[in-house]
Amino acid sequence: MTNPCGPYPGRQLFLGLTVDRKPCLAYLVSGRSPESRQRKAVAVENTVRIGPLGDTRYDPLRHYNGLKYENSSGIAAVSNGIQTESIYETYRLLFNVGTAATKDFMAKILDGADAEPDSLHTPRIAGAVIPGKGNPVLIIGIKTSGAPAATHQVTSVAGRLAGIATYQGDLNNPEATNPAAAPPELEFNGSDAQDLAKFLYDLSAASYKGDDIRVSTVGGVYSGSTWDIAIINRQ
Repeated sequence: MTNPCGPYPGRQLFLGLTVDRKPCLAYLVSGRSPESRQRKAVAVENTVRIGPLGDTRYDPLRHYNGLKYENSSGIAAVSNGIQTESIYETYRLLFNVGTAATKDFMAKILDGADAEPDSLHTPRIAGAVIPGKGNPVLIIGIKTSGAPAATHQVTSVAGRLAGIATYQGDLNNPEATNPAAAPPELEFNGSDAQDLAKFLYDLSAASYKGDDIRVSTVGGVYSGSTWDIAIINRQ
């Protein structure tokens, strides 16, 4: 199996259910430039930070909280930038006051964040997991330059993941994902966070100018009381 978004998805996330119907998420960081690859994912309390290696200078577009979660409620937010915190706090508040979690809230946050101010106008992508009672609410979204944010509520099917990526897969000429395109899907037969992190890492193998583009993958599975988190770093 290969990555459904092609050899260069950039940053990518998936949400879904494991085969035993546990809410799960996965996040991929990949990069073409040496600077983009000088990063790693690090677990810090209830977050996973995408941070620099060694004394690499801090860059707010490359270094951010990629995942934030709460064990008691199971609320989790995953994204490729500054929007992670806002999405997490918004859906946590909605959960605590008993307000329905809809995709409109994510759309407003992504529209406010806008696409990244880099040369490629890299899209903002995000996902939110709201377990609740019964089937969890799973929401993914993308904000591209010059277009309103597009958000989708993922259908909860055991062993299936749906996601979003920043780019359409061309290694030589990255283009933003079409926000109107249907989210790519994957069949996932594993059951734990390590399986999920390895699954996404393995299917995303690709090279650019002779170097592996993969930086990190993060897998997460919610048991109903705690999030199990696994990280694979290239370096």
